[in-house]
Amino acid sequence: MEDIQKVYDFLNKANEFYLATIEGDQPRVRVYGASLLFEGKLYFMAIKGTEAPNQLEKNPKFEICIFKNNVLRMSGKLVMDNRLEIREALVQKIPALGMSIGTENMIMYYVKDADASFYNLQGVYDSAHF
Repeated sequence: MEDIQKVYDFLNKANEFYLATIEGDQPRVRVYGASLLFEGKLYFMAIKGTEAPNQLEKNPKFEICIFKNNVLRMSGKLVMDNRLEIREALVQKIPALGMSIGTENMIMYYVKDADASFYNLQGVYDSAHF
């Protein structure tokens, strides 16, 4: 649980991150900001009708990159778990999401087989696996 907490804390301090998915043989990168630690799993949210859910259905591999004084890079797989209680927990954490897109437009994914590396100017200073 300690590794997942390190990553989650970094995500929350940064507020936004860049998530890459694969479309055919082309990487696609977009800005994300919603993450949630729920039942011991790290969740990200995609919005229905965007390309990310289609890309993840075909290839669940992802990579994120975050810069906030230092850098976090993480890769793994995203697995859909779209239970209402997870979406409601995210809205409780970030109320503006419920007002702007509503829980019915959210698709929740948890991180599986994650490898994360934390970098500073001297190189990798920490890592996490979950």
